[in-house]
Amino acid sequence: MKKKVVGLGEVLWDILPERTCLGGAPANFAYITTLMGDQGIVASRVGEDSRGVEALRQMEEAGLNIDHVQTDGGHETGRVDVNVDGNGTARYEIAQSVAWDFLQWTPAWQHLAEKADAVCFGSLAQRSQESRITIRKFLAATSARTVKVFDVNLRQEYYSAETIAASMKLADVVKLNDEELPRVMKLCKLAHQDERSSARRLAEAYDLKLVCVTRGERGSFLLHDGKVSEHRGFRVKVADTVGSGDAFTAGLVHEYLHGASLELMNEVANLVGAWVASEVGAMPTPKRGALEHSLAEIR
Repeated sequence: MKKKVVGLGEVLWDILPERTCLGGAPANFAYITTLMGDQGIVASRVGEDSRGVEALRQMEEAGLNIDHVQTDGGHETGRVDVNVDGNGTARYEIAQSVAWDFLQWTPAWQHLAEKADAVCFGSLAQRSQESRITIRKFLAATSARTVKVFDVNLRQEYYSAETIAASMKLADVVKLNDEELPRVMKLCKLAHQDERSSARRLAEAYDLKLVCVTRGERGSFLLHDGKVSEHRGFRVKVADTVGSGDAFTAGLVHEYLHGASLELMNEVANLVGAWVASEVGAMPTPKRGALEHSLAEIR
């Protein structure tokens, strides 16, 4: 049975030197979720401008449910200037006071929250007070069975100790990368020594069911109910890393929702993340129309 999985937060355009691509962690996450067989639903806000119209068109064309993407006549659609270095690593400059900074709590969003099997949210979309309040209302409206996933995504100065700690308390699953881990531990006023001990401290401090630390091409570390899984990752020729972390999260959440073992969660998440890193853009089209054909080539 398909799960209802919500990407909650920002939808935006990634403006790269050679192209412009639709993105934003919630949309990227929901797209891969849909490819994996669940129902990826985007809960966000775009402007009533040409970029907003095109964002809605492309998301719908990609098979995403856009019924819960709000439109805003007073603010433009979000955008990010992305620069990719020689190693394929992306750096971001994010436009401010855009549509997704003004997420509105509505009866439709409350109904969606109550029906969701999982919700993935991050720190970036909480940079404005209005959206932060709405995101927390959404999470509070979910049922006890809903899996709440905090994908940290520290960007520029758009986070605070309060936002990180409050999000940890609301989450069941937390995913962050190895560069973010020591920063998060400091913000949460917890000692950081190594990945394993820090993951355990986070799990204990915030009653987390699953903690994931990603390491780029070097794979990832998972901690679940005291058990640990390490994955070495997959070596691919990197096109760019835009969206690869969101794809990883989507793979992880899909397997988690469907009761996979810790090792399988780790394997699938790394496979999907590696595939997106090997392709141009955050929402690549699978080869021959099916995700398994693309993943088979990476193996």
